[in-house]
Amino acid sequence: MSGHSKWATTKHKKAAIDAKRGKLFAKLIKNIEVAARTGGGDPGGNPTLYDAIQKAKKSSVPNDNIDRAVKRGSGAEGGGADWQTIMYEGYAPGGVAVLIECLTDNRNRAATEVRVALTRNGGSLADPGSVSYLFNRKGVVMVPKAQPGGEATEDGLLEVVLEAGAEEVEDYGEQFRIESEAADLVAVRTALQAAGIDYDSAEAEFVPTMEVPLDLEGARKMMRVIDALEDSDDVQNVYANGDVSDEVAAQLDEG
Repeated sequence: MSGHSKWATTKHKKAAIDAKRGKLFAKLIKNIEVAARTGGGDPGGNPTLYDAIQKAKKSSVPNDNIDRAVKRGSGAEGGGADWQTIMYEGYAPGGVAVLIECLTDNRNRAATEVRVALTRNGGSLADPGSVSYLFNRKGVVMVPKAQPGGEATEDGLLEVVLEAGAEEVEDYGEQFRIESEAADLVAVRTALQAAGIDYDSAEAEFVPTMEVPLDLEGARKMMRVIDALEDSDDVQNVYANGDVSDEVAAQLDEG
């Protein structure tokens, strides 16, 4: 798939800015709380919770905040909210399909904020099912090339993760991206750990099966929609099927 190394780097930088704004912390904490409520408070027996905690730690969320979120979610401590997962479907300008995953304690507020973010930026809400068929749920693990024992290689990673169910390993610039069926995510992550390979994140994501190539203006419009959606505290993840080439990603970086 074209242009994903630059594009991934752009999104990575954006995540760092989001972290500074404190938005990311709140979303990571929410993930932990929901994972603990769904599968129990022991990360050893709850892979979803384990991965949510690892992601929070990688993003420098303080351990106290993580521990309290686990306790709230598992019921060991009061104050946990009744989070509900809701998926919205929509379009950004240029026919880019957008899947919006919300984690909210107020359905009406979430729906309003999603609708406003889309329509104010030239997008629109879509009927359920009209966009989701363009995405598959996949396991995605991001592995940094720089490892404690030296540089990770594509061939070396394939050797470790193929038997665990990995379908492909892609070069993303400073990272490798390993994709598998969502059900094989834990096996792939465990295989990496057993081989002593560090990873940046391991999570189930919605990956587009078909992409819409975007020029600079189209990419800017898509980013405006994504930014506006991610600005909502109720929005947990945004997935879009816009394809940004290396050249366009470089122009986006320049502003």
